[in-house]
Amino acid sequence: MLDKLKEIEKTALTALEAVRDEAALEGWRVAFLGRSSPLMQVFSGLGALSKEERPVVGQQANEVKKAIEAAFGSRSGEMRQAALERSLGGERLDVTLPGRRVPPGRLHPDTQILRELYRVFGEMGFQVYRSREVESDEYNFQLLNFPVGHPARDMQDTYFVEAEGRGDNPVLLRTHTSPGQIHAMREFAALDPHNPPPVRIVLPGMVYRYEQVDARHETQFDQLEGLAVGPGITFSDLKGTLADMARRLFGPQTRTRFRASFFPFTEPSAEYDIECFLCGGKGCAVCGGGWLEIGGCGMVHPVVLKNGGYDPERYTGFAFGLGPQRIAMLRYGISDIRYFWENDLRFLEQF
Repeated sequence: MLDKLKEIEKTALTALEAVRDEAALEGWRVAFLGRSSPLMQVFSGLGALSKEERPVVGQQANEVKKAIEAAFGSRSGEMRQAALERSLGGERLDVTLPGRRVPPGRLHPDTQILRELYRVFGEMGFQVYRSREVESDEYNFQLLNFPVGHPARDMQDTYFVEAEGRGDNPVLLRTHTSPGQIHAMREFAALDPHNPPPVRIVLPGMVYRYEQVDARHETQFDQLEGLAVGPGITFSDLKGTLADMARRLFGPQTRTRFRASFFPFTEPSAEYDIECFLCGGKGCAVCGGGWLEIGGCGMVHPVVLKNGGYDPERYTGFAFGLGPQRIAMLRYGISDIRYFWENDLRFLEQF
C-alpha cells in the first residue's frame, strides 16, 4: 500500500508538469484529488486494514495528499500570475510594491460656486434659508400671483407629482425657488404679526422644468433665490446688491446690465446679465452674444407681499433668482451646462 501511495504521488506530479491551462488544471484536480481518485480510494479502504497497518498507511496517505494539494496550489498561482502578466502586456506584477494612492474627494463645482455665493451674500447681511422641493400649486404659483389659468404659467413647464383628485392645487416639483419667499415671509411675520421684522435671505435649491435641453438649459438645475423686505426698499437697492455681488465674484471691472422683463411675482421686473469677460463682450461659446443672463429680478409684487403677511402699504421688497451654474460657466469658461450633471470625472477633477 505504501508503494502504491508513492506511485500515486509520482504520477500526479508528473501529470501536473504537462498542464498548460485552467481547464486542464481542473481536470488534473478531479483526477488526483476528486472523490473517485486513487488517493481517495486509499482513504476509503483504511477500515479494511489491520490495526498495525492503518496508522502507517493513513499517515502516508495524508502526506501524499498534502504534497499533491501543495503542488496544485503552486501551479494554480503560477497560472494566475502568467495570465495577469499577459493582461499587463508582459509586465510582471510586484505585489510587494505600495498600492496606488486613492485620489482625495473634492467638492462638486456647483457646490463650490454656491458656497462662494453664500459667502458674498453673507457679507451683505443675508441669511441662508431652505425650503422644500416638492410643492403645492398654491405655493408654487397661486400665492406668487399666478392665478389658475394665468398664461404666465406656460413660461414654466411643470412636472406634476400628484394631480388626480386635487382640483386646482396639485402637488408638483417646484419650477423655481420663489415659493420659499412665501414660506419665509410667513415665518418672519408670525414672529410679530403687527410689525413683522425685515427679511434678508437667500434660498438655494434644486428646481425642475420640462424644458428642451441644450448648452445653457437643463431640466433640473440649482437656483439661488434672494429676498429683501422692509420699509423703504427700492429698485436702486436691488441694482446695487446685484452689481456688488458681481464685482465681489468677478472683480471690480465687471459690467452688468438690467433688461426690462415680466414676472408675475415682481413689478417692475428685469433680467440680469453680466458681460462675458472671457471674450470681452464679443460673443463666444459660453455667452453666445457678449452677455450671459444670470437670472431674473424685480420689486416684490404687492399681492405677494400681502400673501406673505406683509402690508404692501408699509413694506416694499426686492427679489432675485440667480443660476449658479450660469455663474460657474462664466467663471470657469464652461461652454455647456450639461457637464455639471453628467458625472464625468474628466470634467469634475478640474475643480
